[in-house]
Amino acid sequence: MLHGYLELKLAWEMFQKAPDALSEPERIRVGDIARKQDRIELRILASAEAAQVAIPAATLRQRVDEIRGRYPSEDDLIRDLERIGLSEGELDKAVERDLRVEGVLEKVASAAEPVSAVDAEIYYRLHPEAFDRPEARRLRHILITFNGGNEKARAHKTLDGLRGLGSAEAFAKAALRHSQCPTAMDGGLLGVVKRKQLYPELEPAAFALALGAVSEVLESPIGLHILRCDEIFPSGLMPFEEVCPRIIERLADKRRQEAQRAWIKSLPAA
Repeated sequence: MLHGYLELKLAWEMFQKAPDALSEPERIRVGDIARKQDRIELRILASAEAAQVAIPAATLRQRVDEIRGRYPSEDDLIRDLERIGLSEGELDKAVERDLRVEGVLEKVASAAEPVSAVDAEIYYRLHPEAFDRPEARRLRHILITFNGGNEKARAHKTLDGLRGLGSAEAFAKAALRHSQCPTAMDGGLLGVVKRKQLYPELEPAAFALALGAVSEVLESPIGLHILRCDEIFPSGLMPFEEVCPRIIERLADKRRQEAQRAWIKSLPAA
């Protein structure tokens, strides 16, 4: 029963599929992981910590409802449960067991040593390559497509006439009126762009633009463009103050996982 539930859970987590929709290699992979996880969970549930964990009825019902919500209909759920040998009542028991395992592991993880700003700064100094920000720019563009030489000439003339727009607001209004790209609805905003994210025909001009400047008319495989640079993000080491919260979160997750692994390793064999 419990092994069947683990296969149901893992099929959705790993492949976003019901178990009967898995391919043969996927089914083998899920089965192998389910067997290993089952052995680990039996050790967890036999611990003294597990006896201290109680699952509220509302939490159980919410998790079961989440499982039900993955299926187009109740009949589809019941068929899947029958295939893996679970009744609806057994599903509730299996989900409760799953929540107890999660509760125990959360309790163990909560005892991990907190990460301080000093810990974060040490990591930052030892791993500067992880915080080396590549050059990036916030860009807008206006795109006009063409079919044939005459249309290309008209598009070029229109775009060339728009190059004198000074402000981002004026450029955005022109994009809404003239651009044939979906970004027109957002004032032609391409967002923050790093190198190698644009067409090769556009990148050199884009990264040569001064702040607030508009490019010459450029041609890419999809048409003619003009680009505007709204903001420049220079390359270099990101400030510690900017990345500190992310480092603390990353290190805290690592410590929690290490605490869980060490605790599981210390449990008697099932």
